[in-house]
Amino acid sequence: MDEQIRLLCVDDEENVLKALKRIFLDSDYEIITASSGSEGLEILKETEPIQVVISDYRMPAMNGVDFLREVYRNWPDTVRIVLSGYADTASIVEAINEGHIYKFIPKPWNDDELKVSISNALDRYFIKQKNNILTKELAEKNRELLEINNNLEKVVEKRTSDLILQNRILTCSQNILDALPVAVIGIDPDGQIVQCNKLGLDMFMMESGNILGMDRRDSLPVELNALIEDIMKKGDITASIQKNGSSVSVKGVHMEHEHGQEGIILVLDRKVPA
Repeated sequence: MDEQIRLLCVDDEENVLKALKRIFLDSDYEIITASSGSEGLEILKETEPIQVVISDYRMPAMNGVDFLREVYRNWPDTVRIVLSGYADTASIVEAINEGHIYKFIPKPWNDDELKVSISNALDRYFIKQKNNILTKELAEKNRELLEINNNLEKVVEKRTSDLILQNRILTCSQNILDALPVAVIGIDPDGQIVQCNKLGLDMFMMESGNILGMDRRDSLPVELNALIEDIMKKGDITASIQKNGSSVSVKGVHMEHEHGQEGIILVLDRKVPA
């Protein structure tokens, strides 16, 4: 325990206060005394923390019940103990209920039992303090967790919004490609067909099915594959191939993007006989 232990003893009899101080002469406790409830309240206002309050039950002006009720109202963590020389059960119950008393000790008391009671009261005080700290820490962790969850929801919402936008852009791009009057085919460096517009599908899928995701060597005509090999070696090429008795003009481009994207783009235009 790092903080100074203080006991406040309140009794209108001076000899009782002296007796209480003598009991704890060998302890590290700071013993503070008051001869009335009002004086005890003033001491509590000026001196914090006071971990334990021991009060006589019957005192003039402000009795022990009224005093301890005020202690509970203003310093709820302080442990409250009542002393009484009267075997008045009803009054004791009132003190316990209204003053939220931790323990009732009758007069005359046993010194050893009183010391044990004070030790237990201090344990109770510090356990409650520790619980208060843990409760605050838990509340802070919960607040942090709630903030993280809120931020995560915003991140997910932002990513979802970005994905929706990207899908719209891709759909728009595909619609533009499909509207072109020429066939457009994209091939990655490994030879996989990764892009093909509607006219390109119409031109080649009758032979191979849907060519997207297929290897170009298995899906495209031999003549076109030969041109692709030339594009990979020589760069851009413009040529013609024959398909189903028609001449198809082919423009091939070897694409090398600065961000590492690489591949072959083919633009095919079926020539209409004059």
